[in-house]
Amino acid sequence: MAKRQYSLTDVEVNQLVRAYAQSQDGPERTRRQAVRLYGTGYSVAQIIELTGCSRTSLMEWCHAYRQHGLLGLVDKRVGGNHAKLTHVQIDNLRERLHTSSPRQVLGEAAATEAGQFWTVEDVQAAIQYWYQVEYRSRSSILRLLKHSGFSYQRPHQVFKSRRVGAVRAFEEQLEKN
Repeated sequence: MAKRQYSLTDVEVNQLVRAYAQSQDGPERTRRQAVRLYGTGYSVAQIIELTGCSRTSLMEWCHAYRQHGLLGLVDKRVGGNHAKLTHVQIDNLRERLHTSSPRQVLGEAAATEAGQFWTVEDVQAAIQYWYQVEYRSRSSILRLLKHSGFSYQRPHQVFKSRRVGAVRAFEEQLEKN
């Protein structure tokens, strides 16, 4: 078995101990402790048992510490919600969806022939038009619709191959009789 090449000096160990004690961030403390333990000769199995980290993570942390010192062990994930619309824009969208129809906003480009009710495609196009923001996820649009007070309704089944003119003529004939 090869001898471990990674070891820490007393100064580095003391620096990691102080940083560990001062940190309030749990994952960051774990990274500092794992690097210190590895650098002072603990086995990988012991470190994994103590910290709950994986071997891969441990090696990445040790490498980051060698390259950048304590800054290499800081969490670089951004996290949070990556909402495309602000809360003000979402409230404004709710108001616009309730006061206008797809036909009024999109004209002939509305997803349904009548353009009376909002569909996912209509809301997606309206958001693009009003806010220059593109949503690709259908579930995101559904969430915005729900937040705006709309509920999901199944559309009437309409045959796509039907002739609109013939249907109108038939309905006119029915009314005359």
